[in-house]
Amino acid sequence: MSAKECGHHGKGHNKFRRRLLFGILFFILIVLITVLLIWAILRPSKPRFILQDTTVYGFNASVPNFLTSSFQVTVSSRNPNDRIGIYYDRLDLYATYRNQQITPRTSLPPTYQGHKDVNVWSPFINGNMIPISPDFSTSLSSEQASGSVFLTIKIDGRVRWKVGAFVSGRYHLYVRCPAIITFGSKFNGVIVAQNAVKFQFVTRCSVSV
Repeated sequence: MSAKECGHHGKGHNKFRRRLLFGILFFILIVLITVLLIWAILRPSKPRFILQDTTVYGFNASVPNFLTSSFQVTVSSRNPNDRIGIYYDRLDLYATYRNQQITPRTSLPPTYQGHKDVNVWSPFINGNMIPISPDFSTSLSSEQASGSVFLTIKIDGRVRWKVGAFVSGRYHLYVRCPAIITFGSKFNGVIVAQNAVKFQFVTRCSVSV
């Protein structure tokens, strides 16, 4: 084979490689545009969380600057989307008082939530002799004496959206559910067992993704 023929042969291979690369890039571009169009048309909505009830098994703030508490909370989540599923890769639930965490985090099992599906969890959260700031300890004792304590049940997690065969990257999920525990003359709970009081809320939680 002459040098001239070798040169033509090499140019042919280079041209084929360029066309193949262009074809692959064009295919990837079309797929990305299609996914973005579907995403823009469907516009995934945030899941809706509701705090249904809280059962209090213990709430003791008698030791200054410390709080011991035990709850069982029932939280439901609904996927409002018609064509989009939700992967809950991680969900950590805990209680706070004035933005100070008063129980360790309880992890909920990862799950997939289909279109319009509803999931319900009823985990226990417990905090034994959790230190709280002196200012918060004083206000907590005052609120308890007045008959009501305002708590927030929080859920922090990671979610992914599923559109057909496409699964998005992970997004942060923040859920905040208000809960009021009452005592004394303001008591409005239901005694369900010895030293256990259930408070019905059915309150909608704020959700950020």
